[in-house]
Amino acid sequence: MDAFFYIIPVQIMAVVLLAAYVVVRRWHRAGSAWRSGLTAEGRCLRVYAMAHGGGDTRVRTALRHVYEFRTRDGRVVRFEEEGGPGTILEGDIVTVHYADGPDVVATARPGRGGHGCAACAVLALVGVVVLVCVVFMVAVTAVS
Repeated sequence: MDAFFYIIPVQIMAVVLLAAYVVVRRWHRAGSAWRSGLTAEGRCLRVYAMAHGGGDTRVRTALRHVYEFRTRDGRVVRFEEEGGPGTILEGDIVTVHYADGPDVVATARPGRGGHGCAACAVLALVGVVVLVCVVFMVAVTAVS
């Protein structure tokens, strides 16, 4: 029965650490596109909204954009991005920042300041959750 008090916190920590990995990876990929200094003229091919939630919970929607651009070496790259501005519509021309390589990393988001703040906030929350889990497991060990 005591194992239950260790298994659940370890699973919670695994989930939040996986979420932290995903956030840091996205942040790093977007940052590499901005740091490369390569830009191209792209076109918005499609805009659609994804709805999350429903039923008894609040419905949250997020815009997703599909862009296409041509790299300096002539390759045509199509990518999808979540959370872009609602002012960009199908057919609009945008500036795409990208990092060249075998797997082209690109973003058309206008600005780079808020992404780091959001990633830091998520990492701080993950740190608090992991700390609470560790303190809980130590307390269970001390009581046992």
